[in-house]
Amino acid sequence: MGRYTNMSGYYDVIMTSGYYDYPKIVDGLINGHAVGHVLELGCGTGLIIEELARRKPEVPITGIDLTPEMLAIAQNRLRPYQNVRLQQQNVCQLALPHQHDLVFSYGGVWYFVVEEGQAPFMVSHIPTHEDNLRGLEKMASHIATGGRLMLGTQGPHFNYQRPIANGMVYSQEIEPIESGFIKHYFLDDGPQRVMAQTIHYRTYPFEQACAMLAQLGLQADAAAAQTPASQLFIGFTKT
Repeated sequence: MGRYTNMSGYYDVIMTSGYYDYPKIVDGLINGHAVGHVLELGCGTGLIIEELARRKPEVPITGIDLTPEMLAIAQNRLRPYQNVRLQQQNVCQLALPHQHDLVFSYGGVWYFVVEEGQAPFMVSHIPTHEDNLRGLEKMASHIATGGRLMLGTQGPHFNYQRPIANGMVYSQEIEPIESGFIKHYFLDDGPQRVMAQTIHYRTYPFEQACAMLAQLGLQADAAAAQTPASQLFIGFTKT
């Protein structure tokens, strides 16, 4: 699984420069549903959990991430929230003391790419199929019966560059490979490249992803394959 070690020190300024809309993400995550014990897979620097914990201070929230540098930032950010617990864990060996009513990932371990007129496909930060099966099984075992898995949606990946809030220029390059793609992240301060990060992603067609999850008792919401690009999550229910 890819670590975001090189990006960690710049992650917040990149993500909060229009990359993600965190209040909107939490709106889509809650979507009028009652929220019980929550687990975020790939919590990064804690930006989603911060928004969720602010709104739901009574709800126990756990965040896991593989990159210690990201978790250190998250620990500092989330220190005021007594309902939040963070752990460094690899989802392929996930071990937590209880099950959760809501497990989610938004751009974390797993997510879907959605483009109008085309079937979604699942993107994984885990490069091998065997490890994906292992990680999905571990994840599913931590969802209570009747609980929900919410996997975020994003638009298609493409090459681009743009300035961010601190005046630096963020850019990304997509390199297709047989089982998915490689994404190169860069941050430049004038002529100086201050950050470079490369992550390998594996992809799965929508039907295959749903079949993998169904084998673990996670059934996709009705009409999930027709999810509009404006919908921020695709949901699954543990039977």
